Amino acid sequence: MQDEEKNFEKIFMEAVDEALMVLGESGKHMVFFHLEKSYSIKRDEIPKKPEAFITGLRKIFGSGATVLEKLILENLCSKLGLQYERKDDYTLVDYLNYIKSQQK
Repeated sequence: MQDEEKNFEKIFMEAVDEALMVLGESGKHMVFFHLEKSYSIKRDEIPKKPEAFITGLRKIFGSGATVLEKLILENLCSKLGLQYERKDDYTLVDYLNYIKSQQK
């Protein structure tokens, strides 16, 4: 079970990295820097603290964070061989929990 969780966290971070690349390499690094300095969220803590990560993204990008959240989810689903389905009442954390449940 622990190996599955570590693998999911690794894939999730790959999806986050790829989504943030829409900002370019330096933009991605600035987001991680800002999350750490302003919101005390280190890059390696993101999979364990997705709520704090999303809160930080929303404070940085405002409503534009939803575009990044969608990209993260699309990347994650693609990596896991799942179909991304938009659910209006789901947060990123809800999606992550749903995706984890589909992996069991």
